[in-house]
Amino acid sequence: MTEMRTLKVALLGCGNVGAQVARILIEDADALAARTGARLQLSGIAVRNVNAARDVDLPQELFTTDAETLVKDADLVIELMGGIEPARTLILSALRNGACVVTGNKALLAQDGPTLYEEADKAGVQLSYEAAVAGAIPILRPIRDSLSGDRITRVLGIVNGTTNFILDQMDTTGAQFADALAEAQRLGYAEADPTADVEGHDAAAKAAILASLSFHTRFALDDVHCGGITSVSASDIAAAKDAGFVIKLLAIAEKLTDADGKEGVSVRVHPTLLPREHPLAAVRGAFNAVFIEAENAGELMFYGQGAGGTATASAVLGDLVSAARRLVLGGPGRTETTTGHVPALPIDAATTSYYIGLDVADQPGVLAKIAQLFAEHGVSIEIMRQTIHRDSASNVESAELRIVTHRASEAALAATVEAVKGLDVINSVTSVLRVEGV
Repeated sequence: MTEMRTLKVALLGCGNVGAQVARILIEDADALAARTGARLQLSGIAVRNVNAARDVDLPQELFTTDAETLVKDADLVIELMGGIEPARTLILSALRNGACVVTGNKALLAQDGPTLYEEADKAGVQLSYEAAVAGAIPILRPIRDSLSGDRITRVLGIVNGTTNFILDQMDTTGAQFADALAEAQRLGYAEADPTADVEGHDAAAKAAILASLSFHTRFALDDVHCGGITSVSASDIAAAKDAGFVIKLLAIAEKLTDADGKEGVSVRVHPTLLPREHPLAAVRGAFNAVFIEAENAGELMFYGQGAGGTATASAVLGDLVSAARRLVLGGPGRTETTTGHVPALPIDAATTSYYIGLDVADQPGVLAKIAQLFAEHGVSIEIMRQTIHRDSASNVESAELRIVTHRASEAALAATVEAVKGLDVINSVTSVLRVEGV
């Protein structure tokens, strides 16, 4: 009987996800060996402080602060440190030493993914990163493998659980943004500094990764138009609900042809109104979902836990088993396919609909002036709702208009909003949000 091979696994980082990965490697060692054909030996865990308190009880002798030495002696490296450095240097070192790497570092992949992919290709090893997008949801492998014989035309994703929880709280309870954020922080869904989430930066990094795999072109974070949810108000949520919509922070990547006939891909993140019958509208709490449109497969949706230690550890272990099997069987590693060189298009090239909130003077002819200006810019109004308000102190009446447009170019819609601001009957433009799924 042939003795089973042992593969050394180095773990970089032991936070919420890393601790669960280590636990599973130890507790499920026999099952993982049966699935991979090799023993996966956790050779060490690199951390900043070996004595820090952790939620999972792990053997103390595994911990080290010497990440460089740990990486040099490993067959497989799991990077869960986050940030750009030293994660980038350690991953490059592992790849150049012939180790396969599993990472969940979406910020690094979005910023400098091409360098890592090239090094993995050069070394003939595997670089896997399922955990970088949508936690436990298996989305990257289906895009890379299952849909590799199809043409993806569009990807819409709720890929940040913090913002989805906040917007869902505002929608279901009527809470203001600040109160919903405080609740998210209390429950552990949001960090003490939630900037990366609420400003859309986390979702933008994931959008770049999704776009790169979907359209076989390497897109970076700079290619992504990014907008957050801090300006979304309770009145926006209520007005959207009244009109049959829900507001979600969406990561969108779609193939387009701009006004000059140039084909490319628009990659963007922003708050978006969705009809309540759209599948993504039903994604509640801190859950994630990715909705894909492909030429032959049609519409597909992937739904599940978008964060959390055990959920994300599942994605990490899936990548680890795949990489270990490759080492056992031999052959080149799999990373990504970049057969195309499709340019990134600015958001002006997108075709979408707008939801516009206006505070206007309550006087005859206001609606006619607004409708005429929209027509002059080639933008058609689909829905217009008016609510009258009376200031109790001044006894002056004003009107609140909520407008949803038909689809038009982003450039035409933006120009229309700017022109509306100049009308003498407009007190203020209270909100501008994009609409999808109509």
